Amino acid sequence: MRSARKLVSIKSRLIILFTAILVVFLAGIGTLTYLRWASSARITMQNISDTLSNSLQDQIQAFFQTPLEVNQVSHTLIEKKTVDLSDPQIRDTYFASLLSSIEGPIYSLSIGTKEGYYYGARKNVEAVVELMHNDIQTGGKSWYYALNDDFSAGQRVVEAGLFDPRTRPWYQAAAERKAPVFSPVYKHFIMNDLTISAATPLYDKDGELQGVLGTHLLLIDLGSALADAVALFDGQAIIVEKETGLLIANSLGLDSHVVSSDGQLHRSHISELPTAAFALAFEEAVSQPATNLMQRREYERYQITTQSLSYPGIDWLVITAIPNSLLFSHVQETLVVTILLTLLAGSLAAMTYQVFIGHLLRQVDALLKVSEALAAGDLTKRVNVTKDDEIGSISHSLNHVADAMQLLINNLEQQVEERTKALHQANRSLEENTLQLELLLNSTAEAIYGIDLQGKCTFCNRSTLQILGFHSIDEVLGRNMHQLIHHSKADGTPLSIEECKIFHSMHQGAGIESENEVFWKADGTSFNVSYHSFPQIREGIVVGGVVSFMDITERRRKEDQIAYLGNHDALTGLYNRSYFEKEYPLYDTSEHWPLSLIFADINGLKMTNDIFGHQAGDKLIKKAAEILKKSCSDHDVVARTGGDEFILLLTKTTHEQAEKVIADIRSGFANARIEAIKCSISLGSETKHAEGMSLEEVMANAENAMYRDKNGNRVAVQNDLINTLQETLHTRSRREEEHSAAVQDLSCRLALALGVSEAELNTISRAAYLHDIGKIALSEELLHKEQFTSDEYERMKQHPVVGFRILTLFDDTLDLAEAVYSHHEKWDGSGYPRGLKGEQIPYLSRIMAVVETYDRILNRTNLPTHLRNAHALQEIREASGSQFDPAIAQAFLEMMQPNQVKER
Repeated sequence: MRSARKLVSIKSRLIILFTAILVVFLAGIGTLTYLRWASSARITMQNISDTLSNSLQDQIQAFFQTPLEVNQVSHTLIEKKTVDLSDPQIRDTYFASLLSSIEGPIYSLSIGTKEGYYYGARKNVEAVVELMHNDIQTGGKSWYYALNDDFSAGQRVVEAGLFDPRTRPWYQAAAERKAPVFSPVYKHFIMNDLTISAATPLYDKDGELQGVLGTHLLLIDLGSALADAVALFDGQAIIVEKETGLLIANSLGLDSHVVSSDGQLHRSHISELPTAAFALAFEEAVSQPATNLMQRREYERYQITTQSLSYPGIDWLVITAIPNSLLFSHVQETLVVTILLTLLAGSLAAMTYQVFIGHLLRQVDALLKVSEALAAGDLTKRVNVTKDDEIGSISHSLNHVADAMQLLINNLEQQVEERTKALHQANRSLEENTLQLELLLNSTAEAIYGIDLQGKCTFCNRSTLQILGFHSIDEVLGRNMHQLIHHSKADGTPLSIEECKIFHSMHQGAGIESENEVFWKADGTSFNVSYHSFPQIREGIVVGGVVSFMDITERRRKEDQIAYLGNHDALTGLYNRSYFEKEYPLYDTSEHWPLSLIFADINGLKMTNDIFGHQAGDKLIKKAAEILKKSCSDHDVVARTGGDEFILLLTKTTHEQAEKVIADIRSGFANARIEAIKCSISLGSETKHAEGMSLEEVMANAENAMYRDKNGNRVAVQNDLINTLQETLHTRSRREEEHSAAVQDLSCRLALALGVSEAELNTISRAAYLHDIGKIALSEELLHKEQFTSDEYERMKQHPVVGFRILTLFDDTLDLAEAVYSHHEKWDGSGYPRGLKGEQIPYLSRIMAVVETYDRILNRTNLPTHLRNAHALQEIREASGSQFDPAIAQAFLEMMQPNQVKER
């Protein structure tokens, strides 16, 4: 053993010792450096993560702030009348120039008006600006025009289908919120990309909505911005809807949505991402109370940072992931290389030490001191190389290792500090946008609620509470919505869960809609509802349902009213001709035989309208409808088929029974009067007992029977009508009755004195008695007045006209009409109503004019009775040649001279 120990020389021992010390020191330095770097790297990774999140927040804020600012600028210019959108040239130039000057994700600018018009500019798939028009001139369709050099509309390039901006979510959201807001995410109708719109409402000075400005963005640019931001750090970033977990944008190059072959839009969920750390971070973020603060966690070898993004209508999460290997991989490489170089240098040093041990002992000592300094963490110490030998190489290597480590750490700390500042600025911008997403659900006018598989409410918007009459969302959440609002039908009978279309929709995985059911409010009342139900599907499994609904009670009421008016006469409430013609053929079956048809036609309606006005005529029609309806049973059909025509359809009614109905109708008309008109009606019927007679024959026979009744009773009806008018006038005024009799008597006597024929004598007798029948249109008060105002006198002067109209309506009085019409004309042309002169006035009218004036002067003067006749005759004498035909006036004076007239 002793000889064996001698084999190990002092030189060897020194070499071994040197080597051991070198290895220990290098290992210590490497371990200490690695531990300190690892600690510094973790802090650096956290700073990188925070800085990246802040940077993304700044970029995303700019992404959403730009459309809001564009809308605000447009709103200000329009409100201050700087831009007049009513001028097509100014409007086109403004939208086209503004869109041409904007770079970035905005693909179109528009305005939707309250009338449903739509104007603006868009960038097509080649990023070329085009103008949009949609108004009356385009027929409600969207036309796109190429852009001229002066920004005016050039050639039409696209003619799209019908489009109404008022139906778009961005228009409705802005109108409901009455403030700037972002729309829900939707699929662009041309480009394969998701889209979102910033909407700002426009109001006039009275606060009335005039339209909505829309700035529309493609979300593909948001994904590109995410990818650019995290590329430097080999990281990943996504934006996801906080409420649903659906992707908005991502840096992974994955599609955020897919359109199926049937045209349905399917959006990707966060759980579908290959990086599971995102789903873990999302679940933790949504399970905690809402906050705008940045949250940082480490999941599965990633530094994950979560921040909320809120704008009006937007409630999203921005999640970034930085791999922990970002810094560790490069340093581990360096450490491995350094260890290998150190081992190599140690071996060379050991061999060199054998040769030059004595000479290089001082150089080794210097190496040891520097090693000690490096092990202590002082990276500023270097070996002073005096010779270019192996130890010098080791010294150089050690110096290179120290330089590399110092440079790496110094540069890394500087980069981390710069990126931390940039990310912090971005974080502040994202915080301002987070809260606004919460307003999206509550900005819709349509009520929306969600249910789980048991039918319990999981969410609802403000419109749901308002329509159902609840005061708080706590009254609805967790409640079984079928039992709460859909438990019964309109008639109050229970609606079982097996009959519920909403549950069928959810469990069958298909959408459904209904407009024939009711929902029940909190106060126990029901309302007509239009609802759409869709299943909620996650990873191919139905997890619940979403129901949107609206109260259509008012719409249903208007539809019922329109349906009623389509089948009924507005004046009488009876069925109209359209309904009768539609229903009549349906009664031609044996179960309705014998089937009787009664035609009815009101007599004297035209005269009533002409004399007393259409209001009196309407009263006559309604009175007739009342009598006809009262004479029939409830299952009979009574229809007004024309102005004065009616048809009665009587089922299981024989001809004798139909005649009994006709008798009841005539009885009802017997004592009916409207104004001074005695109501009467012409009737005819026909009955079908079995096959062999068509409905057309039944109708024709009944109508012919009615006309036979009308023609057969024509004279009696006319005499009855004219006598009723005259009797009514005389009932109102006894004086008018006496006047008519006196004028008739004197006119006949004067006509005999003038030598008229027997036929003319008969005519003037009848005309004289009816000469004032037109006064039937005057009020009873006016009939008794002696002095008239100018307006009253003008009404009084119309009675010859009215009398003419009445007498021309009847065959037996047609020959009297002209004489009555002109009995107030004067010989000199100053009379009324036509101002006839001299012999233009009918001869009989000139006779009645003298007699009528004489009788009125005789009985309407304040003179004593014995002086009245002389006074009246004097008036006739003085008016001869001016008011009266001189020859007739003279004949009357001669006829009256020997007579002593008895005043009334």
